[in-house]
Amino acid sequence: MLKRQLLQRLFQIVIVLFGISFLSFLLIYLAPGDPVRAMFAVTGNIPSEEILADMREQMGLNRPFLVQYGHWLMNCLQGDFGTSYSQGKPVSQMLAVRVLPTLQLALLALVMMLVMAIPAGVLAALHQNRFLDYFIRAVTFTGISLPNFWAGLLLIYFVALKLELLPVVSTGMGLQKMILPAFTLAFAMAGKYARQVRAAILEEMSQDYVYGALARGLSETVVLWRHVIPNAMLPLLTLLGLSLGSLLGGTAVVEVIFSYPALGSLAINAITSMDYPLIQGYVLWIALIYMIVNLAVDVSYSFLDPRLRKGV
Repeated sequence: MLKRQLLQRLFQIVIVLFGISFLSFLLIYLAPGDPVRAMFAVTGNIPSEEILADMREQMGLNRPFLVQYGHWLMNCLQGDFGTSYSQGKPVSQMLAVRVLPTLQLALLALVMMLVMAIPAGVLAALHQNRFLDYFIRAVTFTGISLPNFWAGLLLIYFVALKLELLPVVSTGMGLQKMILPAFTLAFAMAGKYARQVRAAILEEMSQDYVYGALARGLSETVVLWRHVIPNAMLPLLTLLGLSLGSLLGGTAVVEVIFSYPALGSLAINAITSMDYPLIQGYVLWIALIYMIVNLAVDVSYSFLDPRLRKGV
């Protein structure tokens, strides 16, 4: 990717972040409910209406929308995302603590998915319309159809409770406590990716260069591993970037089921307690990470595909 294109993408990221921040702040502003009353409800003590009104005034919730957004945006540009209503801690600090567990869970789920999907997709393509192909397609269809929360509950029941191989609760750090939630996320993705790999392999195997290589005496194994699989994997990079972004922001249900302390469970708690600064910070952080991941995928294309470097 040229420097000029890279600068354009970075400028687009900044514009998109401004748009996301404005829309999310507007939706939160229009949302029903009283965050001050919810903040006191957590403690089990609801004060008088006069005290609630004073708290709203101190927190700036009575100001016009544009004033509130402008004040929040100026603080964000200085690295201050506000203070959590429910916990009284800086939002940036709370999010920073949860980022690493989220990244670890997402990356482990991606690794598990690739370990399952790539061999399954290749085998299904090599045994097209035979028993192994039908069996793999049936398993992948099951993985795609099964909701994450139901797969997680089944894993807890059989793997954790019946077989006692892994812990039920995934609080704390350690690879062992990440296996069940990561596999829950990976199983559904593996079904989708195995089908994508199968389709890509079959498409590449029908290309003229494959027939030419076989006609020159190259073995099917050499053609498969040196040419077909590398060319088939390249388009999947975009899907991997999108999947990583969706994992970072869409693992909340799995995190709650396994009590995994990451960004998703933090967002659920923020929504239930109407913790507006924490919700806003979470949305902005996830959007930023998602766009950075997609930018990294686009940059990697320039190194992996020579045609893009030459402008073909």
